[in-house]
Amino acid sequence: MRIFALLLVFVLGSCAGSSGPPVNQTDACSVLSQKRGWLRDLRRSEATWGVPVHVQMATIWKESNYTRRAKTSKKYILWIIPNGRISTAYGYGQVLDGTWDWYRDETGNRRADRDDFGDVTDFIGWYMDLSNRRLGIEKNDAYNQYLAYHEGHTGFTRGSYKSKAWLTGVANEVQAMANRYEAQLRSCL
Repeated sequence: MRIFALLLVFVLGSCAGSSGPPVNQTDACSVLSQKRGWLRDLRRSEATWGVPVHVQMATIWKESNYTRRAKTSKKYILWIIPNGRISTAYGYGQVLDGTWDWYRDETGNRRADRDDFGDVTDFIGWYMDLSNRRLGIEKNDAYNQYLAYHEGHTGFTRGSYKSKAWLTGVANEVQAMANRYEAQLRSCL
């Protein structure tokens, strides 16, 4: 019985430490040392789609703070009665239902999940590769890639972000974090 209890404590303790988002999210080396399988996923996406690891990481950082099951805020009626969510965005990449279905149809990856880190890095690579081919956005241009990611290709083409100062501010944050991650990754990879 005593051995069983110790084994149970060990198993539960090892699971608890790895399930939440990484701490010190502004340090790419720290993030990847805490989440060992993530670098493999990021590199696989980079090899497939050509989107650099640091751009993928900065996008996930801004979208979900590396939270696996991230959801948008709830909507309320009269400020007190919950009435659904702002959108269907979910998971590490805060991907909408329809966009996720499009990705799964186009790639044939029907079993992909928005709360699976490897699937989301593949999605981001796929989407940003598409943004490069359709819109001419360089794959290492985190600022414009993020705007196209947030607004969609049609919204980006129409310039919908131009009337959203808050969004261009967020895109600047993504670019700054991508630059920071890129410099950090040089020292630990």
